[in-house]
Amino acid sequence: MTKQYKQYDEDFKKTIVDLYESGKSISDLSREYGVGHTNIRNWINKYKPITTSTGEITNNDEILKLRKELRQIQMENEILKKAVAIFSKEQKIK
Repeated sequence: MTKQYKQYDEDFKKTIVDLYESGKSISDLSREYGVGHTNIRNWINKYKPITTSTGEITNNDEILKLRKELRQIQMENEILKKAVAIFSKEQKIK
């Protein structure tokens, strides 16, 4: 028999984090919404606002998405550099 895990949508998770930021304790939130302490701590770490040195507000989730996008763009850039090198060699041969 497989264990059923409850799925929570992003809005619910962000609401819990907002409530925590407004002063509610993790224990109160866990009891009130029936969510485990560990889940709430993970959501807080993922969604809590972070103020950058430039004054912008972001969160860990957005930072992870941006890092993934950066890796993808860097990989594409390397492929394009190799393609340019191959085509420029072909032009010199002709």
